[in-house]
Amino acid sequence: MKRLIEKGLMFGNLVEVSSPALIERYNRALDHLCGKQTKLTDFHIDISGYSPEIGDELGDDRYLNPNGCNRQFILLTTAQKTAPLLNVTFSTSRGVLRQFIDANEAQLFALTARDAVAGELANSVYEVSNPARLLDIRRITIEADTIGGHVADAAKLGQMIDRFRTQPNGWRDDVLIAEMIGLAKRTGDVTRVPIALPKMAFEQANFWTAHFGGLYVFRDNKVPAVISVLPKESLGDVPIGQVMDITNRNQIADWLEKNGLVEPIVKARGMDCAAVLRQKMDFILVDAADALNLDLGNATRNDLRKIAQRLGADLPEEFRGLARLLAWVEGGGDWPRITSEHPAYFYTLRARPHADRDLVNMLLAQLAPLDVRQMFITHKELFYTNYARWSDRKRGYVADFLEREYQVDKAGARAALFGPEPGMDAVERPDPRPAPKPARSMTDLVGPWGSVRKARR
Repeated sequence: MKRLIEKGLMFGNLVEVSSPALIERYNRALDHLCGKQTKLTDFHIDISGYSPEIGDELGDDRYLNPNGCNRQFILLTTAQKTAPLLNVTFSTSRGVLRQFIDANEAQLFALTARDAVAGELANSVYEVSNPARLLDIRRITIEADTIGGHVADAAKLGQMIDRFRTQPNGWRDDVLIAEMIGLAKRTGDVTRVPIALPKMAFEQANFWTAHFGGLYVFRDNKVPAVISVLPKESLGDVPIGQVMDITNRNQIADWLEKNGLVEPIVKARGMDCAAVLRQKMDFILVDAADALNLDLGNATRNDLRKIAQRLGADLPEEFRGLARLLAWVEGGGDWPRITSEHPAYFYTLRARPHADRDLVNMLLAQLAPLDVRQMFITHKELFYTNYARWSDRKRGYVADFLEREYQVDKAGARAALFGPEPGMDAVERPDPRPAPKPARSMTDLVGPWGSVRKARR
C-alpha cells in the first residue's frame, strides 16, 4: 500500500494533528468516548476523527466504531469535512457527517476553537448479529457536544435566563443569578452568541454495508431487494421482497431495469463512450496479461495492442464484447448482442441520474471488477482489498494510471464517467433503439442491445 500512500491514492486529504493543544483535546475526547488515549505527538484524522496511526498504536482499527453499527466521531476542526472516511462499514456515514458539519459549521467553528466536539451516529440498532437486523435501521440521529459540555451548559443557561426574565422578582433570586454567572463563565454570552447543536436525523433507506461479506440494501425502490456478495443462502431469512447474490446476474439485471436504475453508456448523455470503452478494454488486457505473466512493457496503448495480438483466441470475453461495441460506436461494426449472461454486460452500464446514483455505481463496480478506475472512485473498500492481492506489476500500472488520469482532475473524471451530480437536468436524448432489457431466463436472453434468441420449442 506504500505506493498508493505516496501517490495520494490512500489516506489522502487527511487532517494533520500536531499541535499539543489539539492532541490534548483529542485525548480528552478519546478518553470520554472509549477510555483510551494516544501517546503520539502527531497523527492524521479523517472526517470522523479516526486516525490510522492511532488505530495501529492501539491495535484496534475500530476504536471509534466498536460494534460496527453506531460510529462515534471527534471533531477538532471544521476542516475535517473535506477529509475521507476510513474503515467504512456503511456507505451513508460520510455523507451524514458532511451534512451535519455543513449545517452547523458556524457553531462548530466556534466550539472547536475552545474544545473538541464528540458525538455518535446513532440508530435504533445497537448490534447487527444477523442480516435481518440491518433492515431495522431506518434513521440515523446525531447528537454532539464538546467534552466540556458547552452545548448542554448553554441550553441550561438559556432556560435560566428565561426564568430570570419571566418569573416575578427573578432579579432577587441570588441562587439563580449565581448559577447563571457560573455557567456564563464557561459558555460566554449566549444572548449575543447563541450556542446550539440541534439534534439531527437522517433517513437511511438504501445503503451498502461491509457486514456479512458486503450487502447492498435497497428498500426505497419499486421492487425492494438485498444483494449479497456472499451466497444468498448464508443470509438466512431476510424479510424483504427479493434476495440475490452477485452470481445471480440475470436477476440483478432484471431488477436494475425494473427499478429504472441504470442506462447503457452508449446512450449516456455527455459521455465520450469510445474513450471510456477503450480504457475499460485496457484494464481487462492488463489483468489478462498479468494472469499469464506477460511483460506489460510501458503499458502504453500500443504495448497493450501487441498483448491483445499475442493473446489472440485467448482474449477474455469481456474484452471481445466491449470490442464489438466499440466497433459499432465508431461505425465499423454491427450492433452487438450482449445479454446479462455475457461477462461484458455490466461493463456497458452506468447508473441513471437519481438519489442513489453513487450506490448503484458502487454495485456495478462489484459486478465489473476489472474496471479498476470505476472501482477506485465508487468502491474504495473493494479496491484496496483487491489491490492487496494483485502482483506488483499490476499495482504499478494501476497506481500510475490513477495518479496520471484521475488525481489531476477528480471532479472532471467523475462527471465524465458518471454525469452531473443527482438532481441536475437529466433529460435523455431520443434513441431509436429498443429500450434496454436484461436477460430474464436461459430461454429468453435479452440485454440492453435487444432480443438475442428464443429457445426452440
